[in-house]
Amino acid sequence: MVDAPVVAVRGEAFREVPPEIARFTVTAVARDRDRQATLTRLAERAAAVRVLIEEYGSAVDRRETGDLRVRPEFKRSGERVAAYHGSVATTVTMTDFAVLGELMLRLAEQEQVEVAGPWWSLRPDSPVHREARHAAIRDAVQRAREYAEALGARVTALLELTDTGMSSQPMLTRAAFGFGGGAEAAPELDLDPQVQTVQAGVEARFAISEPVLDR
Repeated sequence: MVDAPVVAVRGEAFREVPPEIARFTVTAVARDRDRQATLTRLAERAAAVRVLIEEYGSAVDRRETGDLRVRPEFKRSGERVAAYHGSVATTVTMTDFAVLGELMLRLAEQEQVEVAGPWWSLRPDSPVHREARHAAIRDAVQRAREYAEALGARVTALLELTDTGMSSQPMLTRAAFGFGGGAEAAPELDLDPQVQTVQAGVEARFAISEPVLDR
């Protein structure tokens, strides 16, 4: 029995879409010779950051406390403590880009606060990923049909389909805003969301009818 002829192809899909979320970090710091004073200032500044973020309600998708550090700073020699340094970082995820720049600048105005970001991305469960996978499969089927047609044959069955992976390649940007505390009027900052490139790929094997090679 002669095995049916097979054609193996790769299907691909590329999409350029707007980002769905933006993330940035805000870090409050404090430093004092007295450990308790350092902790008190750090807690106060972290609380002020939290209150300001909460003002933006549903525009903020998620707020997560990240790296909390409290460490002594020693003098050049020995174990004598010169001061205590504390910091606490918060990652903010936003879906309303219209107020993103405003919030970042308002946070940067706070005393001893640093803001960095934004980083643009799609949601992990974004329908864009599903659509790209489907498009990659359609591309594989179309390629198989074209190869079969060139041989005077037709696709008769799918034998194997393998997902070769999916990638999302955002164009990242990073902006750092220094420690605030000034009394000047708040500046305005317009941020342009950066396009996200989504790529999906599959490998497939199809059975085809007997080719007509003497056409």
